[in-house]
Amino acid sequence: MRDSISGYLRVQQHCLNQVKLAVKKQGFSSQRSLAQEAEFSLAIVSNFLTGKPVEQATFAQICRRLSLDWQEIAALNFQLTAPPQDKIPVNSPSKSEKLDTLPPYPNGAVPLGSPFYLERLPLEEQIRQEIKKPGALVRIKAPKEMGKTSLLLRMLDFAKQQGYRTVSLNLEQVDQAILSDLNQFLRWLCANAARQLQLKPQLDEYWDEDLGSKISCTVYIQDYLLESITAPIVLALDELNQIFEHPQVAKDFLPLLRSWYEESKTLPIWQKLRLIVVHSTEIYVPLQLNQSPFNVGFPAQLSHFSLEEVLQLAQRYQLTWENQEKVQQLMELVGGHPALVQTALYYLSREEITMTQILTSAASVTGIYAHHLRRHWAVLEQQPELAKALDRVMSAMEPVQLDPILAYKLSSMGLLKQSGDKVVPGYELYRRYFLEVKSSISYQ
Repeated sequence: MRDSISGYLRVQQHCLNQVKLAVKKQGFSSQRSLAQEAEFSLAIVSNFLTGKPVEQATFAQICRRLSLDWQEIAALNFQLTAPPQDKIPVNSPSKSEKLDTLPPYPNGAVPLGSPFYLERLPLEEQIRQEIKKPGALVRIKAPKEMGKTSLLLRMLDFAKQQGYRTVSLNLEQVDQAILSDLNQFLRWLCANAARQLQLKPQLDEYWDEDLGSKISCTVYIQDYLLESITAPIVLALDELNQIFEHPQVAKDFLPLLRSWYEESKTLPIWQKLRLIVVHSTEIYVPLQLNQSPFNVGFPAQLSHFSLEEVLQLAQRYQLTWENQEKVQQLMELVGGHPALVQTALYYLSREEITMTQILTSAASVTGIYAHHLRRHWAVLEQQPELAKALDRVMSAMEPVQLDPILAYKLSSMGLLKQSGDKVVPGYELYRRYFLEVKSSISYQ
């Protein structure tokens, strides 16, 4: 056994159950009891038991406590070098070597199997457990570019590994003419679900104008899809926020989703349906809470990367670190925002920009975040009341109290964050940018 090993290891996903059994077999009643016995923090033990990276020496020591062979359960292809405490990003391999392994510009979902995806633990494990529950409803929400679709891809992959059938529908792919008509939209949903389940749509056999489209859709799912498929069906609706732009359709469809979830409590056949809804928080739609699916089921709120997670991700980009102070400055600039962090690491790994240049030019119209910032600016130009409220916060030296609805909308966009009952700028990046361009935004 090599006690002097360095770097990081994690338990392979298919070995997690073996590890949990070993915990019980060795007489540990909880993670806390194992942590106390092994003299590690509860966080480290939790990381180990959920497949999150821990230092190799720690990994080996916990394995000894559990009478496990660390080499048999470790994901050996996941070795990382522990980040020294005084380093700033510089490239170690040659540029040509790095270009062969780097992904395209980080835009959109991170593909399955990509080394540049950072697991969201313990959230991912919690969602996996929810998906196994009969009649489950999981709600994944966050502002744009926080990694919602990347997470969804991995949850659907997990469902397939369990032998479940999956249906994945992205509402960005729906024609606006269909999305604005409830009957057409529900027929679209049913037809696409049937095709992904390799069934003939047969919509007209179940659609009854006298019953209406919502009842027809419900009957179709219950009597055709759920009856035809023996395995549980995971129905994922990505970009559900697209329907928010059609308030009347949203007011009919969202309560319908909730009714399917409620049906599982009384009708066993509906327990085969597991719902995952994914939506951006950037559009505010007032709905009656007792009819909305957004206050039932399991809420999965994506968070920002921690400093440790940014260090870990940087190493997957083959970056080493010479001065952690600069990394902390990047965190202060973008707050661990997943897409903004990925963008910085992408350019650093290609040696197209230095950390100092990122820190000084990030908020400029030609900086690496120009597209992200312009997207927010375009929204604010259409909503002067929001722009004016944002300017109050960005210009203030202390937290500001805003109208609750305005504060909610701006926080949901990721532009602000709560500080008690007041709000402050979400990131330094936003404060710099909007102070520079505010003269171009109409507040009338």
